[in-house]
Amino acid sequence: MNYFLTGGTGFIGRFLVEKLLARGGTVYLLVREQSQDKLRKLRERWQADESRVIAVPGDLTSSNLGLDADTLASLKGRIDHFFHLAAVYDMGADAETQQAANIEGTRAAVQAAEAMAAKRFHHVSSIAAAGLFKGTFREDMFEEAEKLDHPYLRTKHESERVVRENCRIPFRIYRPGMVIGHSRTGEMDKVDGPYYFFKMIQKIRHALPQWVPTIGIEGGRLNIVPVDYVVNAMDHIAHAEGEDGKCFHLVDSDPYKVGEILNIFSEAGHAPRMAMRIDSRMFGFVPPFIRQSLKNLPPVKRIAGAVLDDLGIPPSVMSFINYPTRFDARETERVLKGTGIEVPRLPDYAPVIWDYWERHLDPDLFKDRTLRGTVEGKVCVVTGATSGIGLATAEKLAEAGAILVIGARTKEKLDEVAAALEAKGGNVHAYPCDFSDMDDCDRFVKTVLDNHGHVDVLVNNAGRSIRRSLALSFDRFHDFERTMQLNYFGAVRLIMGFAPAMLERKRGHVVNISSIGVLTNAPRFSAYVASKSALDAFSRCAAAEWSDRNVTFTTINMPLVRTPMIAPTKIYDSVPTLSPEEAAQMVADAIVYRPKRIATRLGIFAQVLHALAPKFGEIVMNTGYRMFPDSPAAAGSQSGEKPKVSTEQVAFAAIMRGIYW
Repeated sequence: MNYFLTGGTGFIGRFLVEKLLARGGTVYLLVREQSQDKLRKLRERWQADESRVIAVPGDLTSSNLGLDADTLASLKGRIDHFFHLAAVYDMGADAETQQAANIEGTRAAVQAAEAMAAKRFHHVSSIAAAGLFKGTFREDMFEEAEKLDHPYLRTKHESERVVRENCRIPFRIYRPGMVIGHSRTGEMDKVDGPYYFFKMIQKIRHALPQWVPTIGIEGGRLNIVPVDYVVNAMDHIAHAEGEDGKCFHLVDSDPYKVGEILNIFSEAGHAPRMAMRIDSRMFGFVPPFIRQSLKNLPPVKRIAGAVLDDLGIPPSVMSFINYPTRFDARETERVLKGTGIEVPRLPDYAPVIWDYWERHLDPDLFKDRTLRGTVEGKVCVVTGATSGIGLATAEKLAEAGAILVIGARTKEKLDEVAAALEAKGGNVHAYPCDFSDMDDCDRFVKTVLDNHGHVDVLVNNAGRSIRRSLALSFDRFHDFERTMQLNYFGAVRLIMGFAPAMLERKRGHVVNISSIGVLTNAPRFSAYVASKSALDAFSRCAAAEWSDRNVTFTTINMPLVRTPMIAPTKIYDSVPTLSPEEAAQMVADAIVYRPKRIATRLGIFAQVLHALAPKFGEIVMNTGYRMFPDSPAAAGSQSGEKPKVSTEQVAFAAIMRGIYW
């Protein structure tokens, strides 16, 4: 037998061609010139040469598929089965594109099939042709379709009408459900249908243990079928005798609700299941105009849009959550009876589908998550870059190809660092600045903007820490002034200086090196924690104002890091700390992923504890305060003797790893 296919190199088509070749047939494929390389690879997959899979160059949107008279004449009377699969299967495609491909493309396919006198025409439609019909849609129903406002639904319905009303050769129509990957291999070529929710499931898995129950939605029933069932059923029905003029639903006769589907894939992806699912019909008592008014409120639309965008879910998909249509498939079941061709149950093959998506289709696989991919050629400013976290961060950025601007107080040390980084191939620009001096901050900002035009990433790292009990600080008010001057006012001065250019370009990221002490309310660090808390609060306010202008903030609640800043406190020599390189990796992660906050689990736990049980949190911190003494320097002693550390202090510090005491 001879077969002619449109869309033969597409997802369903490539499996169907394999079945047709197994019947010993010769397959003619309509291809665009730019798809020749794709066809060559498919021939290797099918293990078929050019004599069995023959390319026919053409165009879906042209009359007679763009086939010239000679090509049509050479095929006339030779085609036993003409399969029309080519169409737009994208809910997010614009109406004009769907009109051209789905309707005009079908019209051209019918014309070509008639011109080559094909013996039978097979039109692959979709359950979308039923629109949003409320109830059960039978295989013999067509005009009864409802709510065809969406261009995808409308064009699938109208393309089927073209076949029903204009095709003068015997035809058969197939309406597959939502086609997903192969039930044995998981193979799929794009994110569509239920796949849109996989990223949400993955994010929940990363945030919560699998045993934590969650709340979700119930929704309508979505008719999901694997591609192998669709192809096997279509292949058998196409070759069955006496079935012309009929329509066949290639669907699951017992489909799952949206909430059930999400739970099935949550289990497949080792994510928490939705223990309670809310049915939207519970809110049916709310008048429709009120629901619509609430949905159209700017804050609601903005939040919903941001969430959907983060999860990669097209807004149009949400309109199908309460899908109202069920599909009768008695004709299909009659023809397939006794063949063993049936829809496998989703829980049986969901793990294969999930695994293939996570290995091959997860959008994050195609994003450049490297530091180089993020900062190469970008202007990155690091303050306090001559030692500790700042130096380690500067080294990473220089190695990644950033246009690196470093600032610190001591010019000699700054020049030394710049020379070392340049010797390794870095593009480094060093400008001395005392960031506790507001006039010096202004000069630094002007110099950077004059020389580089803008700043893409600002890392506010320069800071001052003071470890001293309040009882020893009654006559040292200047401790609070100088920490606030550098840690808060200096950082804010830079942000306010660089922000206008960021806002104008609608691009910029600020990374603030804060402290775990902000989360734990660390005793002895009241001056330091207060200044960092002020910067955190400022950044939250600024982020709220600039959220829609793509100027973002990340706060890193940094745990204890072994840097020159903590060197005077000798007791820290005996407690667990991060290395500057580990801290710099946290900064790199902040630049690449742009989260709102980076903090250790212990720091987050401490913040939650202080919010839910403040007195208990206070007692824990007071216990640590009493266990660790002030340093001799804080107490006014000049003794250089290293304090002795007890086993109890070491054990407590190990449990509370990274917290300042």
